[in-house]
Amino acid sequence: MVRKRKPTHPGIILEEHYIKPLKITKSFLADSVGISRNTLYKILKKKSRITAEVAIRLAKALRTTPELWLNLQQQYDVWEAEHNKEIHSENIRPIVPLVSISYR
Repeated sequence: MVRKRKPTHPGIILEEHYIKPLKITKSFLADSVGISRNTLYKILKKKSRITAEVAIRLAKALRTTPELWLNLQQQYDVWEAEHNKEIHSENIRPIVPLVSISYR
């Protein structure tokens, strides 16, 4: 089932729900979690994905879970893929399993 509403990129959630309310700088967060400022900026600008490693680092620093960040990223990625015209224009056919018939 294709969702109509595009999920929010985790970088936006990171900025709106953590960086701004905590009144911390992006540089401070990057240094705190041990990632480069460039990596953090790319995530915040939706130019980069949150990897498992970054999810673990964010979870430890922000007292969340890695699953939160990975689930947000996955929801965003799936929506993007579902709305990718190239994927939908390809001739992908469902694989129909052969039915096994057993006689008693």
